[in-house]
Amino acid sequence: MAEAFELTPRTAPADAGGVDIVTFGCRLNAYESEVIRARAAEDGLENAIVFNTCAVTNEAVRQARQAIRKARRENPDAKLIVTGCAAQIDPAAFAAMAEVDLVLGNAEKSQAGAYADRIPEGKVRVNDIMSVRETAGHLIDGLKDRARAYVEVQNGCDHRCTFCIIPYGRGNSRSAPAGEVVEQVRKLAAQGYQEVVLTGVDVTSWGADLPGQPTLGQLVARILKLVPDLPRLRLSSIDAAEIDPDLMRCLAEDRRLMPYLHLSLQAGDDMILKRMKRRHNRTDALKLVADVRAVRPDVAFGADLIAGFPTETEEMFENTLRLVEEAGLSFLHVFPFSPRPGTPAARMPQLQRPVIKDRAARLRAAGEAALVRHLDRQVGRTLAGLVERPGVARAEDFTEIAFEGEAEVGSVAALRVHGHDGGKALARVS
Repeated sequence: MAEAFELTPRTAPADAGGVDIVTFGCRLNAYESEVIRARAAEDGLENAIVFNTCAVTNEAVRQARQAIRKARRENPDAKLIVTGCAAQIDPAAFAAMAEVDLVLGNAEKSQAGAYADRIPEGKVRVNDIMSVRETAGHLIDGLKDRARAYVEVQNGCDHRCTFCIIPYGRGNSRSAPAGEVVEQVRKLAAQGYQEVVLTGVDVTSWGADLPGQPTLGQLVARILKLVPDLPRLRLSSIDAAEIDPDLMRCLAEDRRLMPYLHLSLQAGDDMILKRMKRRHNRTDALKLVADVRAVRPDVAFGADLIAGFPTETEEMFENTLRLVEEAGLSFLHVFPFSPRPGTPAARMPQLQRPVIKDRAARLRAAGEAALVRHLDRQVGRTLAGLVERPGVARAEDFTEIAFEGEAEVGSVAALRVHGHDGGKALARVS
């Protein structure tokens, strides 16, 4: 599952040519939307709205369809283009919508000429994503915001978790070559970026398709060695089953690798993990966090967790609930289970929606309590915060900080924490 999933769509302001980009889902989608914007401008697209969709839940697909209908009512003359994972997986459903003018696949959405009207190719331009073998060049160009830059080192996924539709939207795992990644990180550091994030759909699988099968840890070590001017390197969501010895060594030995790991755990019960077809069990997860803490005591952990997976009993759910405290998690992304057509989990015995909703609420409450415990530990400390926007920064361990005082966006400021509001640390520039 791609990292940092958000259900609320984000609409980027229209550019000079009148092109709006509406983004659903993960941060990866959000930054690929900037590639879409660039391609659309190069192709001369005007008076258009591009919907970069997500397929991780039924709700994400429903919201996309709702947004498309609303956009047509409010913009009767605009060209409406649909792309992203939902469009890749079920292009016919979007093509059948009278409001939609063009459907593009995930491989096509970033290609030169995709948004031009020169060649009449019909309403649907979606190829077999499983046939894609290379990581497109734009993926490692370094997608930027004002504070940090993202380098997409990997795309797709080779695993087939029973609940997940994403491999059918993103294709099999493809890795960007190490030399190209290092060169891009070097350029970003030279531009003054204080933090670079390595991102992808299944980042810890990086290298498995490259000659010699290098590991993510080897890539990280190479970046840290060859780009000494980079102050902060961060990883996006990772699979607990694939942390390699080199990555553990980097966490132990180089403070520039940020002490935050967001783990794709999904559950804390062994039977549910088996039915999810995950590659770790509960003991593996607890051992992982203990091993990382042994070499990097200041580390914080986040996790993706699913509530109400098919066949989940109350006892099984309690195992997941207890994992939050036993693993010392600080940041949770909680997903109420949503059956995706075409996945094995959709054919399993389903729980009633009220049960799923209740368990998700209880899991979120546990996450809120865990965050409060984490924030309590920050009071009295001076944290190095990367300033994301005026008055808001992000600590090395991903703690969000609201601060008083002057600090330039994109800089790293020393922030003295004097309290918190339950969601953010409260601080002053030191």
